[in-house]
Amino acid sequence: TEAGARVGSLRRWRHWPWILGLLTVLSGCASHPPEPPGMSPAESRAAIDRSLPRDVSDRTGWVNDIYNAFAALDLTPSRENVCAVAAVTAQESGFRVDPVVPDLGVIAWREIDRRAAHAGIPAGIVHEVLKLDSPTGQSYGDRIEHARTEKELSDIFEDFTGSLPLGRRLFASWNPIRTRGPMQVNVAFADQFAATHTYPYPVNVSIDEELFSRRGSLYFGTAHLLAYSAPYDRYLYRFADFNAGQYSSRNAAFQQALKIVSAKPLAADGALLPHDGGNNAGDTELAVRSLSARLHLDDGAIHAALEEGRSARFEQSAVYREVFRLAEQRVHHPLPRAAIPQIELEGPKIERRLTTEWYARRVDGRYQAFLAR
Repeated sequence: TEAGARVGSLRRWRHWPWILGLLTVLSGCASHPPEPPGMSPAESRAAIDRSLPRDVSDRTGWVNDIYNAFAALDLTPSRENVCAVAAVTAQESGFRVDPVVPDLGVIAWREIDRRAAHAGIPAGIVHEVLKLDSPTGQSYGDRIEHARTEKELSDIFEDFTGSLPLGRRLFASWNPIRTRGPMQVNVAFADQFAATHTYPYPVNVSIDEELFSRRGSLYFGTAHLLAYSAPYDRYLYRFADFNAGQYSSRNAAFQQALKIVSAKPLAADGALLPHDGGNNAGDTELAVRSLSARLHLDDGAIHAALEEGRSARFEQSAVYREVFRLAEQRVHHPLPRAAIPQIELEGPKIERRLTTEWYARRVDGRYQAFLAR
């Protein structure tokens, strides 16, 4: 997002083909929130303070940033809402703004080598490129080796792309650190949300960089967790959505109902359309199409409805309403409108089998403990 670029040394440009190869690899607030009945802003801050773990450092800073996030998003700082934000933050970072990731250098090199192999680039070439000196005087490889936090690793990437003409403009979306800050907010979500909402703080560099700050991560993390209307009777499903994407639990329940009606094998993963955004219909769309005569809808109308899968509008569609109606006719009882998506988690930091259900129940356990306090 930043314009301009630093001019590298002649020695760097001798390695331009290798650099191009590597790039293919590395593919406060003016208003007050609605207070709970009978609570003043000071009382709301006190309630937030009581919801935080006892050993949180800079307690006042955390309280203010959480309160300001609720204010900017016009959300009620109820005990339940505040405890939900606290539970996610505790799970993701233990209330550390830039937490140390054990063995991050090893993880980073493993991911670099994996991406190199996927792109068909010899790992030796990639490692050789990363021996180039960075703006700090250290080589990029040495900095990767000794990186302790995700922000340090992201800064290395930004320095690298910043050494290329228009590198940051051309390759801004290629930074491998895609979740950031104490709430580990997804960069894509923050960019999308910021495009339609006013960010309440000055942006020093970019929205992506703001996610590494406490205030930015809490603002966008709270938005991701709470700033949308969904048919949930438990915070458990919001915790699942925080991991899998907004409305994923609603969509997973829809897929379960669709499976009953269509008798098609179908994963309840909450993704109504393929993640790659291609033109080919996925399993969910094909299952709905098999019901087109009963739904009185053509393929175009079905696809248009499924495209609303990340919004509340999907619940108003004929596809959503009719699939549940037909499924409940089949089973003779009401069906749930929320289900935890069945997703196995993947990522360079994950070294054992973890799922979205594990994540949601883990956070829900923290939430219940905070409420009990």
